[in-house]
Amino acid sequence: MNKLLHIIATPRGEQSRTLKIAQAFMEGLEEKYPDCIISSLNLCEKQLPRLDGEKLGGKYTLMMGQELVSDEKARWKDVEEFIERFKSADAYLLTTPMWNFHIPYYLKHYIDIIVQPHYTFRTTDKGTQGLVSNKKMVVVSSRGWDYSANSPLRPMDFQEPYLKAIFGFIGITDIKFVYAQPMDLLGPKVQRERIEAALTEAKKLGQEF
Repeated sequence: MNKLLHIIATPRGEQSRTLKIAQAFMEGLEEKYPDCIISSLNLCEKQLPRLDGEKLGGKYTLMMGQELVSDEKARWKDVEEFIERFKSADAYLLTTPMWNFHIPYYLKHYIDIIVQPHYTFRTTDKGTQGLVSNKKMVVVSSRGWDYSANSPLRPMDFQEPYLKAIFGFIGITDIKFVYAQPMDLLGPKVQRERIEAALTEAKKLGQEF
């Protein structure tokens, strides 16, 4: 593996528990792939293109299976830059907390930019086909409450199913999740224990990635 794209969707910087766990994964990864280039994209700091107005015309042109005309190409250029950066990576590390049972709006905006017809998926007579294949992803997330399999809050977890669905839609089906949970429910002692467990799990996953 030559290039990992680290997509950051937490705005807390050095205070982020999620980012701390992601760094443990990258430490493990660098032990296995010392020459791997890790490129970071901080969605909370980067100005993302707005998909509105005339720019949306290009999306509908592509959805109809047609080529962009000159004006549409010019308006679509910044979107293409984000898509190409995404597609150029060999694998992905997604660092995102859970917000309101789902993902932060920074990440949703980014997903709406890169999931585009012709670039990351296409429509065939047999249905849709993902165009980002043979790549892996690790998702690191911290959650205030416990959404594990036996938790009564499990049905409220719209984060994991959505990420599996949307990235699977474009062809990324090998997705592993590392969770630190609950972070805010059972006090600081449990919080420390769960973070330590997640750090160990993340580093081991990086070493085996």
